[in-house]
Amino acid sequence: MHMADALISPAVGGTVWAASAGLIAYCSKKVRDDVDDRIIPLMGVAGAFIFAAQMINFTIPGTGSSGHLGGAMILSVLLGPYAAFLTMASVLTVQALFFADGGLLALGCNIFNLGFFPCFIAYPFIYKKIAGEKPSQNRILIGTLAASILGLQMGAFGVVLETLFSGISELPFGTFVLMMQPIHLAIGIVEGMVTAAVISFVWKSRPELIQKTTSPAPSGNFSLKYVLTALLAAAVITGGILSWFASSHPDGLEWAVFHTTGSEELETPGHGVYSLLTKIQGKTAFLPDYNFKTSKNSDIKKPEPASIIDSGTSVSGLVGGALVLVLAAFIGFALKKRSGTRSHL
Repeated sequence: MHMADALISPAVGGTVWAASAGLIAYCSKKVRDDVDDRIIPLMGVAGAFIFAAQMINFTIPGTGSSGHLGGAMILSVLLGPYAAFLTMASVLTVQALFFADGGLLALGCNIFNLGFFPCFIAYPFIYKKIAGEKPSQNRILIGTLAASILGLQMGAFGVVLETLFSGISELPFGTFVLMMQPIHLAIGIVEGMVTAAVISFVWKSRPELIQKTTSPAPSGNFSLKYVLTALLAAAVITGGILSWFASSHPDGLEWAVFHTTGSEELETPGHGVYSLLTKIQGKTAFLPDYNFKTSKNSDIKKPEPASIIDSGTSVSGLVGGALVLVLAAFIGFALKKRSGTRSHL
């Protein structure tokens, strides 16, 4: 559900950029003042896992579409909403700058749609209410399913509204919303099940971490080394190997645009801020579309048809995960250093 610049006007893009920047500033203050130091390394590792997981598009049967994990609900349950939002912003920034996944003008919208709704609406008002202060496996399953589905529905509707207010595309509101919401309902169900599986694993291995973000009571001393190791291993395997098997079908947003206009991608205006940002992204994106460039014409190299192994995708998964890990952890450590505390496992 990464929006391209072709959907967004400079006015809408700039406004939502400002809103996302304000949220980043607010979350930075909350992380600096309130978040446990032990969460900071987890920001980096969990962010790397979410980056890798987003590379795997899964087919939605009978639709010709695909979806991928959003991940903000996993981050919210593990990190709390403030650290989760900063980590999600890190993931989306790395994707846009270095992999040309989502436009730079639309980056604020993507951060808002994929970060704000899950972290600050679905997590506190849906997941926490269902999971309660003493989560059980059933409560986690129901809570993550409901929160993932509704969070993604809100994000999808945000895309529709931002596109409508931009007014630069010919996407009729009624048709577009009727395409966007049902396909993202199906994607949300799959995301909810994956989220439940990840959170259940962490809950069984380190329940204190899950209880820490749902209960105001002190959680005591506990180590996150096992969780960090498991998520790091999952990030490496997912980004380095499992990403080869991603669905080639268009994602939910591309599918909705196609069924509304007859084209999966709309043409980005070639003037003004659009041209400038396209040039910047062309220079910063050294692995566009998660694969290699050729040296002559910058077209993406494709793997040999007879081979499943895709080295460009593997490199993208590993490099991107490492960049997110470093960025998210750096943000966390820098914020905690400013607060005069020391981080420890």
